[in-house]
Amino acid sequence: MATTVTQINIWRSAPTETQNLEFKEAKASYDREKLARYCIAIANEGGGTLLLGIADKPPRPVVGSAAFTNLVATADDLFIRIGFRVEVEEVTHPDGRVLVFHIPPRPKGSAYHLDGQYLMRSGESLRPMSQDRLRAIFAEGAPDWLEEPSLTGLDGQAVVELLDTQSYFELMKLPYPSDRDGVLDRLSKERLIDQRNDGWSIRRLGGLLLAKKLEAFPDLSRKASRVIVYSGIGKTGTRLDQLGTRGYAVGFQGLVDFVMAQLPQNEVIENALRRQVKLLPMESVRELIANALIHQDMTMQGAGPMVEIYVNRLEVSNPGEPIVPVARFIDGYQSRNERLADFMRRMSICEEKSSGIDTVVEQAEFYQLPAPEFRAVHRRTVAIVHGPRSFADMDRNDRIRACWQHCDLRYVMSERMTNQSLRERFGLTENQSATASQIINATIEAGLIKPDDAVGGSKKYARYLPSWA
Repeated sequence: MATTVTQINIWRSAPTETQNLEFKEAKASYDREKLARYCIAIANEGGGTLLLGIADKPPRPVVGSAAFTNLVATADDLFIRIGFRVEVEEVTHPDGRVLVFHIPPRPKGSAYHLDGQYLMRSGESLRPMSQDRLRAIFAEGAPDWLEEPSLTGLDGQAVVELLDTQSYFELMKLPYPSDRDGVLDRLSKERLIDQRNDGWSIRRLGGLLLAKKLEAFPDLSRKASRVIVYSGIGKTGTRLDQLGTRGYAVGFQGLVDFVMAQLPQNEVIENALRRQVKLLPMESVRELIANALIHQDMTMQGAGPMVEIYVNRLEVSNPGEPIVPVARFIDGYQSRNERLADFMRRMSICEEKSSGIDTVVEQAEFYQLPAPEFRAVHRRTVAIVHGPRSFADMDRNDRIRACWQHCDLRYVMSERMTNQSLRERFGLTENQSATASQIINATIEAGLIKPDDAVGGSKKYARYLPSWA
């Protein structure tokens, strides 16, 4: 069906460009190599639309494009270059000529490449896909690793001896069945165990959630969480190295309590009384551990979630690079292990509504801690939460990161960052508004936030938005 002017105006009104929608001015011409690269990247992201002749910044005026006058030849050239057919269409908009490239999605279980580069969208640019992302794509047609059996040929008694069924029913807030058959029936309906010709089998998901001892499941034992406590700020001087023994769901609260017990304490004075408080709030620790368990790449064998405790910070990491860009952790959400996330939500361990990182950032602001750091390193995702540090002791990067996260957090809460809100985040006085302005300007220069044009050029009522908003 031909694209209408109305449809083009609907696309123009989108809040932001997405992985599936891209605008380019291309008034006089457009580079054929860039066109091929964008077609590859958009196809790898599930297909979408590339429009030439429209400015890529709101309100996205139609500027008209004189590029690619021979549409048949353009489509043929693209097919030869990228190996799949892209439909090219010319639309006569009242404000100028618009070219529409309808890009199909990649086939399931495969990805397109250009000269050996598997491309994907990243903000406003393109970048090569990570190895983790490619493995996930190529495994799309294969059975889910978590749904495969871990142990087979079991009788009913062995199942209840291996799994902590009592804790399962407590976490699900269900009455415990009156007999073993009722227990097995419930776990079978939840697809945690299966009845086969040779007896019962326990799926990896069932073992990972409910195992009394993970070491009883050879293919799951290396997925146990590991807690390392260091005696200083570096990795030299290990004071404790503890490996988890229980399944993620039945052992979660015990893991959180263990980590909290190992955190250093700080002395604070309130109402002339001294008291000891932990380095970090429990809410932050809980959310970070839950995220690490749920969002790890299960296909990476021999590696599991890790919690590292230093005297001045906590680092929580999991196998696999993130599938949501680090810059979009606060507002974005995509679960890597859907069924695992669903069970953890139903057991009140996580909320599965993209609020975990929001909570960590919000807690850092509430306690006026340095902004947390989120990193994608080689085959791992790392979250770092720092202990108390005065504003004077925060360096430039600390302050910019805090400003950026504060702006993102305010935006997802349907509010806007202002000079005043940033001062409150840092605990600054009204007399320090110039200091807050300097941090805001530095964060704008870093390309992380931007002024809110809705308030015009007013300095007094200036508000700010995330760069992607």
